[in-house]
Amino acid sequence: MRNFKLKQLPERTAKPRNNGLTMVMDKGLSLNEAANFIEACGDYVDLVKLGFGTSIVTPKLEEKIDLYKKSGIGVYFGGTLFEAFIVRNQFDDFLSLIDRYKLPYIEVSDGSIEMPHEVKLEYIHKLSKYATVLSEVGSKDVEKIIPPYQWIELMKAELKAGAWKVIAEAREAGNVGVYRSSGEVREGLVQEILTKIPGEKIIWEAPQKAQQTYFIKLVDANVNLGNIAPNDVIPLETLRIGLRSDTFSFFLNKSAKYIGKKK
Repeated sequence: MRNFKLKQLPERTAKPRNNGLTMVMDKGLSLNEAANFIEACGDYVDLVKLGFGTSIVTPKLEEKIDLYKKSGIGVYFGGTLFEAFIVRNQFDDFLSLIDRYKLPYIEVSDGSIEMPHEVKLEYIHKLSKYATVLSEVGSKDVEKIIPPYQWIELMKAELKAGAWKVIAEAREAGNVGVYRSSGEVREGLVQEILTKIPGEKIIWEAPQKAQQTYFIKLVDANVNLGNIAPNDVIPLETLRIGLRSDTFSFFLNKSAKYIGKKK
């Protein structure tokens, strides 16, 4: 939705999107807060992750999930909750939970537990029969550095096993995985991944503005970005279309398609 026309703005994909996704982390919004959030930002939000294990203590969970679904926003439990069930040998209980809430997406991750990769692939394959799977690659342990070739192998295998998208781990702070502890992007890692994995198949967790800016400039306005805070959705959309200082001149006079023609 745009309230008025302005020349030389990059085209944005329309919902339902396959790329240019914005995934938001809901870390405990109330039902009223979620409704207000949807009213303000729903046109720009594709996915909402109910962060880590918040679902187990969130009041009016079913009503909130229904609210997101009725608004055309994909909703799912954070991967940490999946891991919490797996480490307790409660996979069948996890399936019952997915069925109870009729969730359209499932996140499979192993960032907090040790899991043989072939076992993770089995979970992805099994769960892809119940819902659309997002698989998260990377560790939440800041000391664990995964080399680029391994990131690529893991992503390829998880996509082949049935994941719709792979999520590049960063946590909600943006200080692990594809980032250094300072939040700085591991540029060599990211660029090497993109030589082997199609960009539209990756959701880059990018909670910080500098990280969002990096990926928009590296890929384009329609890069998939995740772990966005609810209050940052509108600012991110302006960043995507060059209406914030960080990307203001980036899309001007580009040869790419624009909304409106330059006279």
